[in-house]
Amino acid sequence: MSSYCKIRFPLSDVTLGKHLTMIAFLGTGLLGSNFVKALIKKGHQVQVWNRTPARAKVLETIGARAFDQPSEAVKGADRIHLTLSDDQAVDSVLEKASKNFEPGVIIIDHTTTSASGAARRTAHWKELGFVYIHAPVFMGPVNALESTGVMLISGDTEIIKKIEPELSAMTGRLINFGIDTNKAAGMKLLGNLFLMSLTAGLADVLALAKSLSIPSSDVEALFSDWNPGSMAPARLKRILTNQFNEPSWELKMARKDARLMMEATEGHAALNIIPAIAKEMDRWIEKGHANDDWTVIAKDSI
Repeated sequence: MSSYCKIRFPLSDVTLGKHLTMIAFLGTGLLGSNFVKALIKKGHQVQVWNRTPARAKVLETIGARAFDQPSEAVKGADRIHLTLSDDQAVDSVLEKASKNFEPGVIIIDHTTTSASGAARRTAHWKELGFVYIHAPVFMGPVNALESTGVMLISGDTEIIKKIEPELSAMTGRLINFGIDTNKAAGMKLLGNLFLMSLTAGLADVLALAKSLSIPSSDVEALFSDWNPGSMAPARLKRILTNQFNEPSWELKMARKDARLMMEATEGHAALNIIPAIAKEMDRWIEKGHANDDWTVIAKDSI
């Protein structure tokens, strides 16, 4: 059974008591600025700060209040959102802002950070009497503007319950990964790793197509009619069963195909990932798995 639950809520304006929440938003790049625009459209008061002041200042034209210092932007805020670059930036900005934190303020960090950093910050700010919770997103700027996409969260059950309505109004789907304060951060990294691998794989596909004089428009047509992504759950399930002796694609045959790909591109284009995959296939063939399903190359990762 899955260890997390999927939470779906209708989009709606969110109020706390009799007033709309006062929100501070620290970090107004492409993602943050569109979050701010969506919040203002819903009627919220939003105070903003960005390391490059002009990116915050421009949001005053739609009703935000821009400040030169993060400590000024958080004055009076019930909720503080962050979309920054990394752990170091989050730590630095929160430290600067903290002198004006309101009692009971909730800090919600959407930055992609290390899992250990998310856990450490949660404990650190709790010790100082404040709530910090990590809620990274699989959302681009358009998603932030339209309140669609996926937001991840994990941590204190009561805190999550309190802020679920506010967060669900910012995204199409909120996924709660339970009580571990570093779980959402870890899951975000897993997702990003897959996206990076996917892009590298597509680069190899286009390189092979170029070498074979196949137009990129034909590649696009192929993936419009055939969706290999639909195979991912079944492929993962096969790997997790740790049973590779009933192959649907033998390792030796997959290795042959990798050889054909590398031969076709030799002298024409560089492949990113297939040579590394072929090397791993060779290692498992040498270990006696030539007739097993090719997914056996993932065995040591289970």
